[in-house]
Amino acid sequence: MDAMVEYEPRPRRVGLPGRGGAMAVLDFGPEDRPVDVVFSHANGFNGRTYRTILGPLAQDHRILALDLRGHGASTLPAVIEGRQGWTEFRDDLLALLREVAETPVVLAGHSMGGTTSLLAAAAAPETVKALALFDPVIFDAALAAPDLMGDNPLAQGADRRRAVFPDKAAALAAYTGRGAFRSWRPEQLADYVEAGFAPTGDGQVTLTCTPAWEASNFRIHNYDPWAAFRAVRCPIRMLRAESASTARIDDNLGDLDAVGARCETVPGTTHFLPMERPDLVRQVLHELVG
Repeated sequence: MDAMVEYEPRPRRVGLPGRGGAMAVLDFGPEDRPVDVVFSHANGFNGRTYRTILGPLAQDHRILALDLRGHGASTLPAVIEGRQGWTEFRDDLLALLREVAETPVVLAGHSMGGTTSLLAAAAAPETVKALALFDPVIFDAALAAPDLMGDNPLAQGADRRRAVFPDKAAALAAYTGRGAFRSWRPEQLADYVEAGFAPTGDGQVTLTCTPAWEASNFRIHNYDPWAAFRAVRCPIRMLRAESASTARIDDNLGDLDAVGARCETVPGTTHFLPMERPDLVRQVLHELVG
């Protein structure tokens, strides 16, 4: 595997019967090969954000990078009122697997995408070969109840996000070197902006993941990660950030040991670990595909 080679993915939309729309995916690797890896992104991001991270693997593997409901180019309805939480993303992912996966796949994801992958693997273990979780959102199930999350700084910050810019170049300039994007490579940020904004009717561009939808994902969780870990029947690899990790697992390491999960804290990384250590992401995925 030559980790320096990058392969441009094929954009697709996959209709999901019964889910209200279609999921946008980027399809890397040989079209005649069964899908090896299905990768889900963090809250507010999109599949293209991880293009340069996943692309070099396409020499040997076929990978789908998704736009989850309410993100990127997916057309699945993003309705905040009456939401039940992240199980909505789980059920979308399971519906996608029924459409695209001929054999069990490696489910992988960053942050919210990692948690979504975990929940899907727990609900349908026969469809999953292995799990790769990159700083997933893992905490006490009691805190994930819809009526207990309340407001929080992440949700408040998402609500305040500027949604509209004159063009994508202006958005890119506004983000470069600032906030969460300080540790990103220029090409990673450019990919996030490319798929993260769409034209408006008046010639400007607006976020494809609205601030209100992003904020609702920070407010409404409603899942039990530890029950999910116990239900998984495949190998689990977790890379955890050294600083500001959302994988709050220190009090439950015994539970992870009991299910054979292999967890590693990566020195010098933040929650944006995939952007900071793409080499490790590729290594883990390559090893799990086998």
